[in-house]
Amino acid sequence: MSVTRSRRERERAQRHGLILAMARELAEAEGWEAVTTRRLAERVEYSQPVLYSHFKGKDAIVAAVAEEAFAELAQLLRDARAAAGGREPESGLRAVCQAYLRFAVEHPALYQAMFVMPTQLKFADEETPVALRAAFEAFVEALPEETTGREARAELLWAALHGISALSATGRIPAHGEKTRLDLLIEGIAPS
Repeated sequence: MSVTRSRRERERAQRHGLILAMARELAEAEGWEAVTTRRLAERVEYSQPVLYSHFKGKDAIVAAVAEEAFAELAQLLRDARAAAGGREPESGLRAVCQAYLRFAVEHPALYQAMFVMPTQLKFADEETPVALRAAFEAFVEALPEETTGREARAELLWAALHGISALSATGRIPAHGEKTRLDLLIEGIAPS
C-alpha cells in the first residue's frame, strides 16, 4: 500500500470518527431531532457531499452511533462484572444490571439510538454486528454457567432492564424502588 493511500485511509477514518462524535455530542445536547446532515456538515467543517460519502443519511449515522454504543455497553458490562470480583455469582449479575441501568440514565441519546430509533441493525440474526453480540454475551456470561435456558434468561433479563430503563426515564416508576426491583428480577432470572 502506498504512503499516500495509507494517509488517505487514515484521514477518511478520522473524518468518519469525527462525524460520529459530533452526532453523539449534538444528540446528547439537543436530542436526535437536532442532528441533521446539514448541521453535522457545518460542525465537522466538511461539505454535505463529503458527509454523504461516509453515510447514506441520518439513519446510517444513527445506526453507526448505536453500534459504537453497543460496543461501549458491552465493555461496561464486562468491567462491572469483573469489578464485582469472584464473590457470589449474584453480585456479578447485580453489577451488570446496575451498570446497564446507569448507562441508560447517563447516555439517554445513545440509549435512544440503540433501542428506540429505527435502524437497520439486526438483533439475533446471522448479520448481527459483533458489538451487539458482545453486549448480549455480557448478559449471558453474567448468569451462572449451570443456569438452564441461559440465553433465553439473558434475553428476558435484557428485556426487563430495558423496560425498567424506559419506565424510569419517563418517571412512570419511582427511583427509590430500584433495589427491590433488581432483587426480584435477579431472583426470578437466576434463582439460587
